Amino acid sequence: MLSYPSTISLSSRTLNHLADRIRSHRHQRRSRWRRLDAGRQALLALAHLRNGDTYTRLAAGFTVGVSTAWRYVQEAIALLATAADDLATAMHRIRRLAYAILDGTLIPIDRVADQKPYYSGKHKRHGVNVQVIADAAGRLVWASPALPGSVHDLTAARTHGIIEALTSANVMTFADKGYQGARGSVRTPFKRHRFRPKLSRRQKAVNRAHAKIRARGERAIATLKTWKVLAKLRCCPRRSTPIVQAILVLHHVEANRYAG
Repeated sequence: MLSYPSTISLSSRTLNHLADRIRSHRHQRRSRWRRLDAGRQALLALAHLRNGDTYTRLAAGFTVGVSTAWRYVQEAIALLATAADDLATAMHRIRRLAYAILDGTLIPIDRVADQKPYYSGKHKRHGVNVQVIADAAGRLVWASPALPGSVHDLTAARTHGIIEALTSANVMTFADKGYQGARGSVRTPFKRHRFRPKLSRRQKAVNRAHAKIRARGERAIATLKTWKVLAKLRCCPRRSTPIVQAILVLHHVEANRYAG
């Protein structure tokens, strides 16, 4: 078998943060011996999340069994996911923003036995729906738990209570046409319909300005998907929420924002 050195585009701050959590968890459980120390386990987990390395490649690279690599990654994800902020906690930061940008994204998954709920007619593929809130600079602030891919963005936002929370906090929020009818503090572009077949010049100008603002929210989604494990999840869809939450925690640590 051939091998080669590789890199992970993360700082040592992120590695140390995860290693400290693993070390503390082992101390609480009084684990006497592990195949890898906390630092190596953290590196293994980051290689999976950031680079999308498979368990087989990780097992070969770290000279452990495939089942051991899987167990180490799942343990790291669970530890990180418990530290992720829920919407109520994130709103303490969001309410201080000049404005917020709300958007949804589909995380592709492998086809599963119960395929229909996870098939997105919009994207023509199977996946899970994740709602993302970004700040005025397009930086990722919060990501929601995952819902089946067939769920519409507006339905997902209402299910998570995002619309209500943003409206209660009086945060001006920009979203695309998929959120038409959200009301509250959510602003969407003008849309043509049967009773309004053409938009006025002023409405077109408003839509262009709205699109420029909303485009910054795409940066947050792009930031989320720099974690290559999200290129296509090859696990049970129910595991997608802990993975997204773990990535959100690591992202904030890497950006040195909201890190606890």
